[in-house]
Amino acid sequence: MSNTVWWAFDEVENFMYEGFRAIGVPEEEATVCADVLITADKRGIDSHGVGRFKPIYLDRIWAGIQEPVSNVEVVSETETTAVIDGHNGMGHYIAKRANEMAIEKAKQSGVGIVAVRNSTHYGAACYYPLMAVKEGCFGLTTTNARPSIAPTWGVENMLGTNPMTWAFPTDEDFPFVLDCATSVTQRGKIEYYGRMDKELPSGWVIGLDGKYRTDTKQVLTDLTQGKAALTPLGGLGELTGGYKGYGYSIVVEILSAALSDASFLKSLNGFDESGKKIPILLGHFFMVVDISRFLPVERFKKITGTMMRDLRSSQKAPGSDRIFTPGEKEYEAWVYRKDKGVPFNDALIKSFTEVKEKLNINIELPF
Repeated sequence: MSNTVWWAFDEVENFMYEGFRAIGVPEEEATVCADVLITADKRGIDSHGVGRFKPIYLDRIWAGIQEPVSNVEVVSETETTAVIDGHNGMGHYIAKRANEMAIEKAKQSGVGIVAVRNSTHYGAACYYPLMAVKEGCFGLTTTNARPSIAPTWGVENMLGTNPMTWAFPTDEDFPFVLDCATSVTQRGKIEYYGRMDKELPSGWVIGLDGKYRTDTKQVLTDLTQGKAALTPLGGLGELTGGYKGYGYSIVVEILSAALSDASFLKSLNGFDESGKKIPILLGHFFMVVDISRFLPVERFKKITGTMMRDLRSSQKAPGSDRIFTPGEKEYEAWVYRKDKGVPFNDALIKSFTEVKEKLNINIELPF
C-alpha cells in the first residue's frame, strides 16, 4: 500500500462521530454508526469500514435518500419474535436495536428472532452476531442488498451480495465468525480495489456478454446500471458449485425480505424509472440462541475450540504453512493493528479531507 498513514482507532472513530453529528444524526445513533464502522477496520475488514463513511452514508444523507434520524418502529412482537420498521434511518442503529431485542428474547425464552424492513446498509455483518457471543449465545444475521449477483446461467444482476453471517463462542482468544457474501466477492471489496487503483481478479465479475470483467472503476458504474454482475459463490455455471452460492443467496433474500415484508431483488436498485436516486430500503434478519438451554456454555466453548484446533492441526497441503479457521485472520488483524490504527491510503485521505472541509469539523487530521 503506497503512501500509507496510520491513524489511531479512537481518533478515527471520534472524527466519524463528529461527522455523523454534523449532518444531523442524533448522538446515540452517531455513536453506534461510528462504532460499527471502526469495528470493521479493527478486524481488518477494510471493505466495510471507514472507507464507506463518506461514499455510502454521508453521501446518501446529502443526496436526500437516507434519513439521518431513525424512527425504529416495532410493528409486531411475541415472546420470541418481532418485526421492526426502520423507516429509512441509519442501518447500523436499526440493526443494533433489532439484535438487542433478539438477544433479550433469547435470554428469556431460549431463542430470539427479529426481522427488519425499510432499513439501510448496516455495515459489517459480523458486528451483530458478535454481540450475541458476548452474552453466551450464538447468532446469525442476514441482509439483502442492491442487485449485484447473477443467477446461475444468467448474466443480469438480480440478487444482492446477501451475507449469511454466523458467530459462535469458543474457549480460544477469538470466537468462530463466518462473515462472507454469497457471491465470489462483494461490492465493498471492489470499491476497495477501486481506491487502491487495482484491476479485479478474473472470475469475480461478468458482463452481459458472459465474459469476465477486470476493469474495476467501470465495473462499479456498470454494477449500478445493470451492465455487469458478480458471480455467485462457486463461480459461473454448475461445475464448480455456483448453483450453491446462488441458492444460498436466495435463502438470504427470503429471510431478509419475506418475513418482514421488505423490498427485494430489483426494487433495491436505488433508482426510479427516470434514473433518479431513491432510497435503498433493505431487509435484515437476526437470530440469537441461548446456548445454556442446551448445555453449559463453557462446555460448548470447549467443544467448538477443540474443533478449531483439530482443523488447524490437520495435514497441510504441500507449500502451505497454515490452516486457518473462521475468525482467526480477523483476530490477527486486530493484534497487528491495535497499536497502529486504521491504514489510510491516498483515496481515503482525500475522502476524509473533503468531509472535514465540507462539515468544518474541528479535528486535526494526521495527514
